[in-house]
Amino acid sequence: MSVADGGIPSPNIWHHPKVYEVENRAVDPNGVIEPAMRAIRDWAGATVLDIGCGTGFHLPIFAATAGHVIGVEPHGALADAARRRTQALPNVEVRQGTAQRLPVPDASVDVMHARWAYFFGPGCEPGLTELDRVMRRGGTAFVIDNDGSRSTFGAWFRTSYPMIKAPVVERFWADRGWHRTPLDMGWRFETRADLEAVVKIEFTPKDARRILASHTGVEVDYAINLWSRTF
Repeated sequence: MSVADGGIPSPNIWHHPKVYEVENRAVDPNGVIEPAMRAIRDWAGATVLDIGCGTGFHLPIFAATAGHVIGVEPHGALADAARRRTQALPNVEVRQGTAQRLPVPDASVDVMHARWAYFFGPGCEPGLTELDRVMRRGGTAFVIDNDGSRSTFGAWFRTSYPMIKAPVVERFWADRGWHRTPLDMGWRFETRADLEAVVKIEFTPKDARRILASHTGVEVDYAINLWSRTF
């Protein structure tokens, strides 16, 4: 399946979309993220852009109240899955493309959402330049990423990916005028097998073995950062 020019591989969802679907269902069981976003900027009636939409898991959530929703995904098979998921939603369309070269017109987006997709701090400057182009004046962009400074998942992430340093990432966003909203959400899986499968696509085999040996049950406390900026 084709990948848009410049697409940056996402090993978890690109290679394991069915397991990633399990992960999406387990994320934020108490519904913390969407209300926090709405408190900053509601998307009712707005044009929403979901960058790195994957199989389109979040598109129906936005489509329930947004005027128009555009999902952008570099991986062709995932973009096709997102189209199938939203085919009955007339206000949703999915386009293949990348954050560095968004297939949307200038000043056409009211709300941008990127969740664990491309915008991980240093190195994402080309995508931020594109946001400057496509966001309407007064529009708001949201980036959701891991907070490696706290929580059980944060400790796993910090240990397994030591090259990603929370203070560096936080400085990157703050220096560019983004606001940090720390959130505590979580993972809650239906079965232990589901949790194990997801851990195995998010970490190396060695790290996954260590993590699973140290953690029991089907729930994980998990801290994230909700970054936002109004243009």
